[in-house]
Amino acid sequence: MATTQLSLQILRPLPAASQTCGRQRYGCQSRNSAIRTRKNLKWALRLSLVDQNQPQSQSRGVDVKQLVDFLYDDLPHLFDDQGIDRTAYDERVKFRDPITKHDSISGYLFNIALLKNLFRPQFFLHWVKQTGTYEITTRWTMVMKFMLLPWKPELVFTGTSIMGINPQTGKFSSHLDFWDSIENNNYLSLEGLWNVVKQLRIYKTPDLETPRYQILKRTANYEVRKYSPFIVVEANGDKLSGSTGFNDVTGYIFGKNSTMEKIPMTTPVFTQANDAGLSKVSIQIVLPLEKDLSSLPNPNQETISIRKVEGGIAAVDKFSGKPTEAIVCQKEKALRSCLLKDGLKPKMGCLLARYNDPGRTWEFIMRNEVLIWLEEFSLE
Repeated sequence: MATTQLSLQILRPLPAASQTCGRQRYGCQSRNSAIRTRKNLKWALRLSLVDQNQPQSQSRGVDVKQLVDFLYDDLPHLFDDQGIDRTAYDERVKFRDPITKHDSISGYLFNIALLKNLFRPQFFLHWVKQTGTYEITTRWTMVMKFMLLPWKPELVFTGTSIMGINPQTGKFSSHLDFWDSIENNNYLSLEGLWNVVKQLRIYKTPDLETPRYQILKRTANYEVRKYSPFIVVEANGDKLSGSTGFNDVTGYIFGKNSTMEKIPMTTPVFTQANDAGLSKVSIQIVLPLEKDLSSLPNPNQETISIRKVEGGIAAVDKFSGKPTEAIVCQKEKALRSCLLKDGLKPKMGCLLARYNDPGRTWEFIMRNEVLIWLEEFSLE
């Protein structure tokens, strides 16, 4: 299946090499995605080695539900030491994604091994379901780091895989991957190749604790993340790109609190606007995950507050450079427009996440993000 953290897991990717997320539901799916899925299904059926319309009498009585359950158990081992069960695949299994093609089980397993060695992939399975007489579709997220480059860029791919079943053997005879981030999912898609190259750029993320999140979907314009709950210390700010209030919140974690406790610094620093005009702003620092509201010291200043953010689903646009007010507002407007076009329901306001010390980081490798919380979201 060829194919980082504000409040859940960035999964600072979890330590396990793969994880099953199960049958998750988050809300509504975009109209564009639904249209693309229908096109992808038609393309997959044309390429599949299996005739989906073959009469049942000519098959060996394939138990597709059992195969669905098998994939729930087997696919999380895609990149761990156990690996997938090769006996579930035909010797001539056909694998395709936008940049890779193999026509045998040995080639299929070679591709998995190559990804494992070069990219240290983390695979997360969201759901598995029957979508045809002899067809099963899976939805997944894969987060990888290209180990050959010194800065080890993170590459994220999300999408679906259509698994064709050979009715004569009851084994998988085709595996076709479709990425959410591109329109042309044909083999050797230039769009697919460019999608990979773009993700090789340098972003500097400090080695500090971050809020946990899981990437549910990556489109051409944004990521959809599910954040775990987290606690912030916050003060009033002046604007999204401003630093008013920063000394107050950092003063709290550096010991200016009721017990003089020093609390480790985290990343990113958030500025949040809760109104449509992006004018009512607060500045926030996320507190370490092991902290809870009952154990935290009280602030010394009345201008500082501590609260729990319940997390949720956010759409995120990552970008580099100096996040000026004009750029941040432009990014927020463009992201909101994309979300509305895709049929999603963005909430009012946004957050700016700044990961780097501007005085110690070159602008072209800065990591910044604009986040907009969503009312609902579905991977169905």
